[in-house]
Amino acid sequence: MAKRNSRNTRGRIVSAAWQLFYEQGYEHTTVEEIIEASQTSKGSFYHYFDGKDALLSTLSDLFDEKYEALMETMDPAMPALDQLLFLNSELFRTIENSVSLELLARLLSTQLVTSGDKHLLDYRRTYYRLLRKIISRGREEGQLTDRLSVSEMVKLYALCERALMYDWCLCGGEYSLRDYSAKVLPGFLSSFLP
Repeated sequence: MAKRNSRNTRGRIVSAAWQLFYEQGYEHTTVEEIIEASQTSKGSFYHYFDGKDALLSTLSDLFDEKYEALMETMDPAMPALDQLLFLNSELFRTIENSVSLELLARLLSTQLVTSGDKHLLDYRRTYYRLLRKIISRGREEGQLTDRLSVSEMVKLYALCERALMYDWCLCGGEYSLRDYSAKVLPGFLSSFLP
């Protein structure tokens, strides 16, 4: 029970922080506001995080929560390729509607310069487990190629999503991330077909 409570406390802090970052901007959000919005204590905050900057890496946690929620709504009979396109579309919708361009750019830039954990590349994340499950099932059912391994397809899919997010940030969000991905990703994923 203690582990669940600690996960809930950490989750409340993360959720409150990202909501405030989106509403007020990263620079204008204080640790005190995060503590108040999460209804936690200063001790709890600093138990999980060294400071506000440490929260940047938790965006991948929010993405994983989104994937878990989407898995519950997605039709398991949907072909593997359609499942991948659905997950991408919904994640990018979430990014456009609740993650500022500035915060996404900060996350991507911290992953480039960190010498510690690269959260976006953590293969234990829900994101990677879900991709492996979808792609494995797609291969078993003959929907996806056997020319590439499951690991190669997972890596290529994740690489393409990161590239789309990176380009969107570089272009200052001048186009819809979700719409552009809907045009580009199907062509890229056609290499996964048998």
